[in-house]
Amino acid sequence: MIEATVRVYGPLNDFLPPHRRQASWTRTVDGHPSVKDLIESLGVPHPEIDLVLANGASVTFDYVIQNGDRIAVFPRFAIFDIGTLTRVRPRPLEKIRFVADVHLGKLARHLRLAGLDTAYRDDADDAALAETADREKRILLTRDQGLLKRRTVAHGYFIRETHPHRQLVEVLRRFSPLDLQPFSRCLRCNDVLREVPKSAIDAALLPRTRQHYDRFEMCSGCGRVYWKGSHWTRLKHALAAAREEADRGAI
Repeated sequence: MIEATVRVYGPLNDFLPPHRRQASWTRTVDGHPSVKDLIESLGVPHPEIDLVLANGASVTFDYVIQNGDRIAVFPRFAIFDIGTLTRVRPRPLEKIRFVADVHLGKLARHLRLAGLDTAYRDDADDAALAETADREKRILLTRDQGLLKRRTVAHGYFIRETHPHRQLVEVLRRFSPLDLQPFSRCLRCNDVLREVPKSAIDAALLPRTRQHYDRFEMCSGCGRVYWKGSHWTRLKHALAAAREEADRGAI
């Protein structure tokens, strides 16, 4: 048995029981586990971590815990650049793209509404989600801590909020700045929309839609048609409100 002193900082405390938050404590473990295994045994998924210090020195997740070690675990730094210090942060993604788990369908829809590339399938299991995140270099969004602990998941984030609007605000804050292009993606399949002449889809339109609207967009994937009806105004206002809330602060 060996003992190590552990301290978790910032939002990572969300994963700890109340009596362990914002404090140092001694953890007793069998053998010599890796620091990744030690941290995740506390409930903290590795994709949420930006820096691990062992006795004041930056270490990788493979670092083997020694008796008497002092372990400090830090979340993403929004202000300070620690690129030359950290040994656990994965290589930055060239483009910010998401994959949402099966319980975040409404969030996926909201992200697509904002123009953010978000993969989503309501029948995807954990293995498929982790594989999609790894293969397509996407950030995995989930409320399943166990899913984030899968070794193949390099980029992931645990959604704290439970209401879809607040979840959208949370993601916009956490990954700011984002290149938002509202109403540019299909809410059903995530593909890109393109403008189409009314004459090309006239036969498929309902009489009232044909009478009152002249500009249309079509999904290049599933062929769904969109126009700026009353629902568009409501969605536009909801998205504007989320962006305003997100701009008030960054996670």
